[in-house]
Amino acid sequence: MIAPTDLKGIIRSGLLSFPITPFDAEDRFNAKAFAEHLEWLRPHQVAGLIVAGGTGELFSLTPAEVVEVVKIAREAQTDQPVIAGCGYGSRLACDMAQAIEAAGGDGILLLPHYLIGAPQDGIEAHIRTVCKSTKMGVIVYNRGQSVVSADTLKRLADDCPNLIGFKDGTGDIDTVKRITVNMGDRLAYIGGMPTHELFAQAFRGAGVDTYSSAVFNFVPETALKFHAAFQAGDDATCDQLLRDFYYPFARIRDRKKGYAVSAIKAGVALRGFDTGPVRPPLTDLTAEERQMMAELLKGRD
Repeated sequence: MIAPTDLKGIIRSGLLSFPITPFDAEDRFNAKAFAEHLEWLRPHQVAGLIVAGGTGELFSLTPAEVVEVVKIAREAQTDQPVIAGCGYGSRLACDMAQAIEAAGGDGILLLPHYLIGAPQDGIEAHIRTVCKSTKMGVIVYNRGQSVVSADTLKRLADDCPNLIGFKDGTGDIDTVKRITVNMGDRLAYIGGMPTHELFAQAFRGAGVDTYSSAVFNFVPETALKFHAAFQAGDDATCDQLLRDFYYPFARIRDRKKGYAVSAIKAGVALRGFDTGPVRPPLTDLTAEERQMMAELLKGRD
């Protein structure tokens, strides 16, 4: 396991991959297809993998499946950090974190707790409980009903040495900026908006210097080209890629709720991988939409 302080530095250094989770014809985790996809991506260097996350359909996986995903990722990616999605209520999240650690994980991305809204002190207690249940590095993900304030995050960071990262999926730049200004180098800051490349330049101005890329799953060279331009402050190249690829992709993605995941899985399938369908309550792209994706991918990567 990579020490949390070392993991913080590593994830700051480059793009983070957000792999899909493939299923077979019986709706079981397809370990072979997962390993083959990771092997295809491996030559394209990233700072780490976040498996069984939002794009990886954590919300539709059993805890046992999450552990299996981590084991396969660990075997396939021995030279890169493996971070796993973790979530739900405190007790289940702690159990999952400990199982992920035992399976060879280096860290967890703590996704929102399940269903119920909660006060700030309750969210704080939940995150602290999970942090103290594991030796791995923990990244807090502001999204949905689990949103920490700058003050809450500061208290948690003071109390939990293994809390190493903050990821935002709310788009609340004011809160993000308050956190990055107040916390400085104490945390790694990760952009987590759906198709974050659409927001990366704005978040860079708020102090967020990296992000996880879902499109890396099927256009890795495009994703890395955008990230390199982003890091270099080359907004002209970023804008060109937004016009040529990301905005057309977003038009497909925005046709139906849940397509932020479904369109990524369709893209991987169009690259020739056995992805299986998304699990309900998500739905797959229609034949027409898959053709739109195919047209978008022509001549790319």
